[in-house]
Amino acid sequence: MREKSIYKDILFGIAVGDALGVPVEFKSRQAIEQNPVTEMKGFGTYNLPAGTFSDDSSLAFCTAEALTQEFSLKNIGDNFVAWLNQNYWTARGSIFDVGITTSQAIKRIQNGCIPELAGGLDISDNGNGSLMRILPLLVYITDKQLADRYQIIKQVTSITHAHIRSVIACFYYIEFARKITHGIDKFKIYSCLKTEIADHLNFLLINPAEISLFDRLLNENIYELSDNEICSGGYVLHTLEASIWCLMTTGDYKTATLKAVNLGEDTDTTGAVTGGLAGMLYGFDTIPKGWLEQIARRNDIENLAERLRCFASR
Repeated sequence: MREKSIYKDILFGIAVGDALGVPVEFKSRQAIEQNPVTEMKGFGTYNLPAGTFSDDSSLAFCTAEALTQEFSLKNIGDNFVAWLNQNYWTARGSIFDVGITTSQAIKRIQNGCIPELAGGLDISDNGNGSLMRILPLLVYITDKQLADRYQIIKQVTSITHAHIRSVIACFYYIEFARKITHGIDKFKIYSCLKTEIADHLNFLLINPAEISLFDRLLNENIYELSDNEICSGGYVLHTLEASIWCLMTTGDYKTATLKAVNLGEDTDTTGAVTGGLAGMLYGFDTIPKGWLEQIARRNDIENLAERLRCFASR
């Protein structure tokens, strides 16, 4: 990986963006415009203290926890089951938000289904529940060949969301993150991925109709769009587009995550997905200190980042 702090960049990048969005989740963009999020707040939608992260971060931490030992889809799946049933890696000891597709998949694992076959395959199973948790996988696959990276991303995505649309979204997101670790300018990354992602998907003979859904990322410049052209609900493609748009149209962690949250609707996930990339692009040290100090289980997250670093550097 690029540097020692990349593990904290990822984990805290996700958690802080997530926690910013939790108090205003489900509020419309118009409602938030009347009282924009400018700092870390508490209470609101779930009546929880400031710094509380949601299932987005919890499942990302469950994924990261599994990556502190030899890679195993079973370990990831078991961690998800422990989260759902035993509140593992929750912010304050209880689950307060869980997606239907994610919950159904985890229950299949609990009932004996192997993890890579547990995820929903229907078009309706394309919520953002795999995208929100996928980023820690980068630390395991970063040095692997493109074909291997895609296959592993597909397997880990499919634990909860197995439709090809969710797989493509997670593939694009991880490939963007990987290039950040190489120090490449974000606009150069965006340009390169237009060719690299499309070429690999075509090589795999992915349905062209599915690839065409990603045209705003693969054939256009999404950062040239206005905010009223960006959707911010729970659909995986909308979350990916919104997060890339927020990253491309801002210049620092704070501005990127606030822009994501103030889009409204699925604010915690848009904040988390944007925050993960922004944390990597700008670094842990650029996340406002006052926000970090409020994050639930900060010491546990720091410990997880260190254990990830130690295992990756063996």
